Amino acid sequence: QVQLVESGGGLVQAGGSLRLSCTASGSIFSINAMGWYRQAPRKQRELVATITSGGSTNYADSVKGRFTISRDNAKMTVYLQMNSLKPEDTAVYYCNAHLSTDSRGAVFRYWGQGTQVTVSS
Repeated sequence: QVQLVESGGGLVQAGGSLRLSCTASGSIFSINAMGWYRQAPRKQRELVATITSGGSTNYADSVKGRFTISRDNAKMTVYLQMNSLKPEDTAVYYCNAHLSTDSRGAVFRYWGQGTQVTVSS
């Protein structure tokens, strides 16, 4: 059984910062890409940032220069440092990981339960 558990969400004023964490646990053989997505009310889930096992990153245009994704492979944890937050960043943020549960190499996508980020104006 694989779990992704997020933490670090909350309420912050515009211009403030938050740091999200997501830790994978369970029967995991290897983790490939990890990432963060978000879903605002009445909107579709959208990509925020991704990071490969080698550390290559990709960001949505709306967060470039403000958010930083990083990971600690030994801890099976991905982070999202969010600075200069705006009200439009308000959403439920979901952690995502592509991982294998055994040496046969089949890769599956897992999601966390989500953490609420609310930015007040």
